[in-house]
Amino acid sequence: MSSLQISTDRAELDVPLIYRFLSEQSTWAVGISRAVVDRAIENSLCFGGYVDGRQVAFARVVTDFATFGNLVDVFVIPEYRGRGYASEVMKAVMNHPSLKGLRRFTLATSTASGLFEKFGFAPPQRPETLMERYFPNIYLS
Repeated sequence: MSSLQISTDRAELDVPLIYRFLSEQSTWAVGISRAVVDRAIENSLCFGGYVDGRQVAFARVVTDFATFGNLVDVFVIPEYRGRGYASEVMKAVMNHPSLKGLRRFTLATSTASGLFEKFGFAPPQRPETLMERYFPNIYLS
């Protein structure tokens, strides 16, 4: 089995693959436009996971690099799941020097709580202090 190589170099990202996965296969961004994906990548710290030069995994962190980060768009393409690649990407995210020392690091998930719990993520200690504006079907309009 080939090992996963992880890079934060945006130039290496297979943006068409990322767009296809998010817009067609994800549970959270179906219908997202290519322009929105491009803008999101441009304004985030992105992690690409590659096997033999082919991108098979992705994660993105929206952050100020000082106090706050929000982990989004974590995925491994279906044919490469079950090999531990999601955990490897998460290790790279959590060990990235620009993300050390963040006061708050958040994410939203409905399908992979077990993965994220291994990296210290938990339900909010004070959920009553959190608010959001959420438009789950925004990409379908």
